[in-house]
Amino acid sequence: MVTISDWDASKFLNNEDDIIAYLNAVMEYDDPALFQQAIGNVAKARGMAQVAKEAGVGRESLYKSLSAQGNPSFQTILKVVKALGGRINIEPATA
Repeated sequence: MVTISDWDASKFLNNEDDIIAYLNAVMEYDDPALFQQAIGNVAKARGMAQVAKEAGVGRESLYKSLSAQGNPSFQTILKVVKALGGRINIEPATA
């Protein structure tokens, strides 16, 4: 019998290098919903309550915003990325 369970990326995001590689890999897909979920996974790995506090948003609000059904504002994404110790850079697109 085969057992299948949900895979939780947050359990494998143990250091800065892993987190940066994960977020950069997700950005390759050009899928805002996937990036939103990835930010949520990183926040979960870091501790959602701490990230919410550092971002200046409520914990429950952050959970809701970063859920699959959430629709966070760009401002919220920027605050969370900054709270996670990151920043968003714009680079020329390659063909």
